[in-house]
Amino acid sequence: MKKILAFGASNSSDSINKQLATYASKLFKKTTVDLLDLNDYEMPIYSKDREKKDGIPQLAKDFYQKIGESDFVLISFAENNGNYTTAFKNILDWMSRINGKTFQEKPMLLLATSPGARGGSSVLDIAVKRMPFQGGVVKGSFSLPSFNENFEIGKGITNPELNQQLLGIIHSIEL
Repeated sequence: MKKILAFGASNSSDSINKQLATYASKLFKKTTVDLLDLNDYEMPIYSKDREKKDGIPQLAKDFYQKIGESDFVLISFAENNGNYTTAFKNILDWMSRINGKTFQEKPMLLLATSPGARGGSSVLDIAVKRMPFQGGVVKGSFSLPSFNENFEIGKGITNPELNQQLLGIIHSIEL
């Protein structure tokens, strides 16, 4: 059985991206899911001075190990000012000090959502272009626009066309 590592790239306690990542991870068949919460990996803001003084935090090593132990990585990106959240970027920065190929050549599905009509498409575009440089093998991407109108807790994506689009992407990814 394949193991999926899934998380919303946000430290919000009620992250809509964590909700989307959780929903999407359950659509894969014959898999186990390790759902992470970025709040469990809060570290000091990366700086080379801090790294020189204190070394790489154990939490960065733990997150990196979680990636290594998985067969597939699913991330749903929250968008802050058109880019990654600080919480995700900090974890990424620390892990890159362990290995610049932080995602260890793992296949990935990249998602994003927001309350707005663009559905986090700016950060998703950045991630799709950046992850190959970070050692991720992007197998697909999906943006869910207008989260509050198209998603319901307990049901998932309520818009049939959007749900079918995500299912098609997932079915095209062989695990």
